[in-house]
Amino acid sequence: MKTEKIKTEELENIIHHLNCRLKLQALSYWIGRPFFKDPSFIYAGYEKVINEEVANSLEWIQDKKERICIRHGIIDHYLQKNLMPYEAEMRTWISGAAACVGEKKVYIREVIPFCQKSKSIKERRILQKEITPLCKFLKPFILNYWECLLEILKKNFGFKDYIEYCKQKKGIDYRMFYFKVKELLEATERIYFPLIEEWVKKRYRLPLNELTRFDAINLLSLTEFDETFPEEGIRYFFKFLKSVWNIDVRNTEGLYLEIDFDKKKSSQAISFIVQIPEEVYVVMNPVGGWIDLETIAHELGHGLSAVHTDPELPLIYRDLSTCYILSEVFAFLFQDISMSRPFLRNVLSLPEKTLESIYFHKVLKEIAVFRRYCAKFLVEFEMFSKNDVSDGRLYSEYMTKYTGFYYQPEAHLFDLVPEFYSLDYVIAWIAEAAMERYMRERFGEEWMFEEEAVSLVKKWWSLGNKYDVFRFLEKAGIGRFSDKDILERWEAVLWKR
Repeated sequence: MKTEKIKTEELENIIHHLNCRLKLQALSYWIGRPFFKDPSFIYAGYEKVINEEVANSLEWIQDKKERICIRHGIIDHYLQKNLMPYEAEMRTWISGAAACVGEKKVYIREVIPFCQKSKSIKERRILQKEITPLCKFLKPFILNYWECLLEILKKNFGFKDYIEYCKQKKGIDYRMFYFKVKELLEATERIYFPLIEEWVKKRYRLPLNELTRFDAINLLSLTEFDETFPEEGIRYFFKFLKSVWNIDVRNTEGLYLEIDFDKKKSSQAISFIVQIPEEVYVVMNPVGGWIDLETIAHELGHGLSAVHTDPELPLIYRDLSTCYILSEVFAFLFQDISMSRPFLRNVLSLPEKTLESIYFHKVLKEIAVFRRYCAKFLVEFEMFSKNDVSDGRLYSEYMTKYTGFYYQPEAHLFDLVPEFYSLDYVIAWIAEAAMERYMRERFGEEWMFEEEAVSLVKKWWSLGNKYDVFRFLEKAGIGRFSDKDILERWEAVLWKR
């Protein structure tokens, strides 16, 4: 089959169909239910389209955005198809890997919720000690996956390196952002370190340099404030959305919630956007407390923006986009709403002193997580610049330097997310701060309760992925992309201390 004889519409429909299959397979693994077909079924019958010859001969497609979406859709599925055996092997070994903490068995997928709710530093030290040999044992399986992926990109598709592949796919100048992220880390250092040092000393009676990543997980889950969290606090958020935003999340067409606890589920919350706007799954395994509120709010930001997308938009503006940073902007916006002063005051009815303490630590947590993403991006950019992801020493050095918490080098591959998604978070959070400032200036401090403001957000949702995040900010009248708003937000709250 010659590429020229395949209509672009047909190529788009094939990629969309395969996207749906792949996401449903991933969803089944995530919620602990067996996939209804053998994984190889996904690509059966599509070999004549999902191949390097087709991906490398699409110059005839005139529209640049359409050409990029189709080419990278084919490349992504080619990678997925060829890496399936490595992924299956990796998943098999990882799923059975567990640490012993006292009499409790902690599987790798349970490390984060365990640390979130662990009340004992001693337990977390044991966990870290147990995790180290597990990471060493599992490293070859994960490394094999990455090395095969990098080889395919270079040999079959002619990319110089992983950075070039991601740049062509997502349209982001990673080298420019590498230096920008360094500036952000330097600009926030004077605020972050004194306050995080003060927090950990008060919380654990230990200096920051004696704490680890596992302690950071515990600290930043805000469990010390859980006694102030209203019973069934998530229900209050749902009620707010129904009464103010006219959105009943349990009865919204296209939105499916998988948010009840199930030990078979992955601990990491995620939204599976199978097809926009008609099939979106929000998955969460609740652990209780403030972390659940932030988590469900964030994931609903993804889910609701997807199901409110205009169904008449072409596929390339809905399901075939190669970059979803704008979705992350709306996710961070909802997360910010759920922990904002107006929400804590008007919806959760918290006393002023309590809400101020929670809001302060929410903002301090925000800068801490932001710096973690910045540090991760620096590590990943430098590793992929050298075409070597095998050495975890740089990861340990940078993550420890920029967060203050010790990160073990053996765990670096378990913290490696594809396509520099850590930078997506950084960009999205900066854009969200600008969006929040715009809404506040236009509609007031309690903008999230204003009908006109709600209508504007829904209008933005309807645009889907028509614009990248940088063009969207300008088209919406918010302004050019700038870190000014997020830095001012942190300084306004934290610099007073």
